[in-house]
Amino acid sequence: MHRTRRMATLRRSLRLLRTFPYEQFRPRVFYSALARDTRLLLDALTADLTNHPLAGASVLDVGGGPGYFADAFADCFYVGLEPNVTELSAAGLSGFGAVRGDGAALPFAGGSFDVVYSSNVAEHIPDWRAMGEEMLRVAKPGGLVVLSYTVWLGPFGGHETGLWQHYVGGEYARRRYAKAHGREPKNIFGESLFAVSAGEGLAWAECTGQLAAAFPRYHPRWAWWVTRVPVLREFAVSNLVLVLRKAAPAAAPANNPKPAT
Repeated sequence: MHRTRRMATLRRSLRLLRTFPYEQFRPRVFYSALARDTRLLLDALTADLTNHPLAGASVLDVGGGPGYFADAFADCFYVGLEPNVTELSAAGLSGFGAVRGDGAALPFAGGSFDVVYSSNVAEHIPDWRAMGEEMLRVAKPGGLVVLSYTVWLGPFGGHETGLWQHYVGGEYARRRYAKAHGREPKNIFGESLFAVSAGEGLAWAECTGQLAAAFPRYHPRWAWWVTRVPVLREFAVSNLVLVLRKAAPAAAPANNPKPAT
């Protein structure tokens, strides 16, 4: 994980933190910066874990939205999957491989992609584990599955509803936002925003037997240790990255019938 750890600097963390306030009113600023960072992260993970470059690889972006990420993967066979037709055209972008579909039932054959990743989607769907299993299914043997999501008890768990309100409860945060702004938040707790813990994600990834790495996405490398501490990680990780390397299928046992006697 040498290259991945080397890119996780304090300067990078601060740069990403400065873009977060733009997510609601200038999404291009936020998502373009996130897309560039995602490309650098996947470059590093691919080099560290497969010894192959990401350029030229087939990449599936589960929950790719309106295509902000497409430019960052222009030298790959990139496919962005998004269930919401409104999101597909929200940025006014065109020319990228966009597919409308459900992350929990991916419309692709098994073993189709070198890298399958999802950035900040798991907390927005009710059955994120099903999405994770589907991501594993469509990855090639030896390929990577990278699942990154916002931890509920972290400071950004409530998304635009505030930095502390979700600690009181998701419904409370929703009502308080609606009262203050005169409209519902974009992410409605229980409908398009769900409480996903760091422990749940780690437990699922470990159960697959294919977990290669887990670390907080926006932290400098010297703070990655918080992922290993129960309870603390729920508040300190903020965004958890789970990296799985798909195992090759087990070889079928040789059929060696006994010779006739």
